[in-house]
Amino acid sequence: MDGAVVDRALLDRLLDTDPALRWQVERDLAGAPPEVWEATRARVATEGMGARLLARQDSDGTWAGGAYFPAAPSTVEGQPWTATIWSLNALREWGLGPAALAGTAEKLESCRWEYDDLPYWGGEVDACINAFTVANGLWLGRDMDALAAWFAEHRLADGGWNCFWVDGAQRSSFHSTLNALYGLLAHERATGGTAATRAARRSGEEYLLTRGLLYRLSTGEPVLLERDPAELAYPLRWRHDVLRGTEYFRLAAALDGVPPDPRLADAVAVLRASRRPDGHWAQGVRDPGEMWFEVDVPPGEPSPWLTLYATRVLAWWDAAA
Repeated sequence: MDGAVVDRALLDRLLDTDPALRWQVERDLAGAPPEVWEATRARVATEGMGARLLARQDSDGTWAGGAYFPAAPSTVEGQPWTATIWSLNALREWGLGPAALAGTAEKLESCRWEYDDLPYWGGEVDACINAFTVANGLWLGRDMDALAAWFAEHRLADGGWNCFWVDGAQRSSFHSTLNALYGLLAHERATGGTAATRAARRSGEEYLLTRGLLYRLSTGEPVLLERDPAELAYPLRWRHDVLRGTEYFRLAAALDGVPPDPRLADAVAVLRASRRPDGHWAQGVRDPGEMWFEVDVPPGEPSPWLTLYATRVLAWWDAAA
């Protein structure tokens, strides 16, 4: 991409941000040469949010003493976002170099999931948790082939995944399927995948594409999720919405060397319609829960993070058109 995708005033506002966001703006929106954005990216380990979150890591390699949940009960309403999986997700998304976490993968060999006390790098029964674990393990240099193969073995008959399969769910979930796809894509980008994992990724993609990321397959009516897919909020975390969905297909298309699938048109239109006149996307209502510190703006305010992500998607879509 080049700097033409946003006007100068908006670009300047996006550049005046934490190194975790700024390096991506430099690379993807400003068209900066590698030596510029790589230097900014290197600062994630020593400045701003990246350095602050690294400083919260415990000596045993965990954050908050837990895998999915903190060891100590949270006093804040909602899902706590301070434990190891969420902290690793954030650092990976922010572009932290894995060298800053040297030894962490080995230390987490002793960490156990809250579900059945299962070993950390082996995953557990939840498709979303396993997808995050695949991506984080690959980022930290782990062999995650066995856990990636889990997705091919646990795909449902309609082509996707549901984290509640262990409770008898037979129909796939938009949320679970999208997260599984992110994990499979990370595995394929790192290793090339296997015939089984590549087939599973294609199957999951078809599950979402035949529904346009928005609709029930049976009736064509909008899918009823806990939150409207047009409601965007950062951090993105686990929910399916039009931003996380289209961002996945942007990344997958880059790996596959293909243009955008036309079945994404309605989701892209919804994303475009939510852009403010000043070029920003506004922060929505986030899922409640304890965080280590604030990483974006309050609801209703222009979000630099959402604006980066959404602008990249629209630039990708419009360039192909």
